Amino acid sequence: MKKILTIVLAIVGVLSIAFLAMIISAGDEAVKGGEASGSVDSIMFIAYIILGLIVAFVVIFSLKNILTNPDVLKSTLRSLGIFVLLAIICYFGLAKGVDTPLKDGGTLSASGSKLLGAGLYLFYALILIAGGSMLFYGIKKMIK
Repeated sequence: MKKILTIVLAIVGVLSIAFLAMIISAGDEAVKGGEASGSVDSIMFIAYIILGLIVAFVVIFSLKNILTNPDVLKSTLRSLGIFVLLAIICYFGLAKGVDTPLKDGGTLSASGSKLLGAGLYLFYALILIAGGSMLFYGIKKMIK
């Protein structure tokens, strides 16, 4: 597996260097003018493929680890449940949905406004929880 990965990395590296050389040889003006779009598109295509592969591997190996270790599964489900509970509290308890006029002349519906408000409240709550836990454990560490 390591040998195959090394070969794939070498091929991707050589292709990336070749496309980079093509972009540099085309010059800044050609890239800005869109004349070198073939080489730029090619390197972006490779970047998207690599990003997709990385995300897929992270998801696969994370799920494998979660499903094979009962303690990790229990901790993950507990954290996910707390997150969902907090999201429900923010949506049903804190967010208010009102029709809102937009700058372009359109209108944001009440349900869209409520969902947006709930997302903001959830974001603020998560920031407060993270800041509070950092503060708590920082003070606890200083006391010891």
